Amino acid sequence: MSGSLWLRVPGGDTLPAIPRPRRTGPGTACAAADPMEELAERLDGFIAAAVHPDEIAAILESDGMTDEHIRLTYGRRDSFDLAEALYARVPRSFPEPEERTDPWKVPLAACLLRGVIFALPGLAYVLGAPLLEGPPDRLGLPAGTLTLLAGALIGWVWDQTLSHRAYSWLGLGDRAAAGRTLLVGAPTGALLGIAAALTVPGGPPFSYAFAAGQAVYVGAATVLLVLGRERLLFAALAPMTAGALLALVTDLPLPLRVGLLAASLLAACALAVRELPLPDAVRAAARRIRRRSEHRPPWSRRPAAPGGGPVRWRMLRGDGEEYGPQRPRLADSVPYGVFGLGTGLLVLYAALGEVLAGGPAEAVAAPSAVALTLSMGPAEWLLHRFRSGSLAGLRAARSPRQFRLRMLATLARCIAVYLAVLLALGVVGTLFWPGAPGLTPVRVATLLLLGGVMWTGLLLQSFGAVRAAAAVCASAALAQSLALLLGLGQPRLVQLVTAGNAAAVLATLVCLLLGRATAHR
Repeated sequence: MSGSLWLRVPGGDTLPAIPRPRRTGPGTACAAADPMEELAERLDGFIAAAVHPDEIAAILESDGMTDEHIRLTYGRRDSFDLAEALYARVPRSFPEPEERTDPWKVPLAACLLRGVIFALPGLAYVLGAPLLEGPPDRLGLPAGTLTLLAGALIGWVWDQTLSHRAYSWLGLGDRAAAGRTLLVGAPTGALLGIAAALTVPGGPPFSYAFAAGQAVYVGAATVLLVLGRERLLFAALAPMTAGALLALVTDLPLPLRVGLLAASLLAACALAVRELPLPDAVRAAARRIRRRSEHRPPWSRRPAAPGGGPVRWRMLRGDGEEYGPQRPRLADSVPYGVFGLGTGLLVLYAALGEVLAGGPAEAVAAPSAVALTLSMGPAEWLLHRFRSGSLAGLRAARSPRQFRLRMLATLARCIAVYLAVLLALGVVGTLFWPGAPGLTPVRVATLLLLGGVMWTGLLLQSFGAVRAAAAVCASAALAQSLALLLGLGQPRLVQLVTAGNAAAVLATLVCLLLGRATAHR
């Protein structure tokens, strides 16, 4: 150690002073009768909290106490001998750790707002329902359903992938790069969603315009949510929300319905554009165009004079090292898109599985999908509560087994609260949704198992184990798709078995991966 570890602050020292050799002379006080006792009193807190004499020796040496000074003042051979004497003299007293701010504490209202924002766009279908009238499609679903679902699935996949990449830039502290990512990715996702909707034939004419607006809204909402502008997005949805609620009690004219939908869409897009670095992107594009226009062919360039021009230095790097700052890898964002596809299909089958298998149109379980969507707000808050509880358990546990038990107790509390909220939302939605099928025991079990799949998948995702969560959810969605295409089994039982197996696998992964203390640091 080349410098002292005793920190200095204005107005005094943060640590007690170690006594120095005293000068003797006519004008000085006599040396203490027991210098060892004086040193022990001054370092009492450090010595009592030490778990080994070497800690005390490190403190003594860091302040420059030499072996010669120790021999002359305290009669000990060196710092280690003195540290052992101090360690034996002062009894052990381990103070409680200081209160620390909880980094995972988030307000419940903010999470609930996000959950409401996730569900509010569903009211657009209520407002636009008269414009989507037509004969049922070949699966017996309402007109335009397949057109809208095709665009929505692409939006789920692209939104998850784009959001993770933008969040990765924000995690690196580069908000400008996150803005550029959203500036390119949001319009691209909207175009992909529109293209997917146009590939589905047979829908009403307005269904394609509705699907286009849906895709554009998903892009704008992604921008605002990633950049933390939930309140602005909520305000943008106000015209559509008010119109949908009014349409439930009275018949609104078609121009007013279209106007309210367009007003919310344009407001969301305008707010998203305001948050994006559009002027910087335009200037950067202009500079690139200018450089290309000024580009001269190689044969027209004159070689630089020897010794002329600035000297350009190149750092020597290893073969595996890259030049420039590290960028988030695109491959790291793909599993999030796969996770979004898997969970999106599972929610879709929960609502339309029986109808897609040839059942009556009355079997659409829309309240289940709405409950799962609304529950994402409480789910996000409970994820933070789990991280907070596991961190507290990590500080309080005295053994790996004790920490594992604390973690499992926190996990059980969080998942129980989430499933209770999900069940309440499902019951309320079924009671108030016109013509909704009843919540039979099989439907309730399927809803709760799907909720467990989504919450444990999000939990693994928050700990970086997104590949495992994406593989399980995508496999469950694939199995259910194959059963639907091949006509294997009764749809309700297929959903129940698929969701149960996926929930069991994810719960096992959570216990195995998060039962280690190193996963929570």
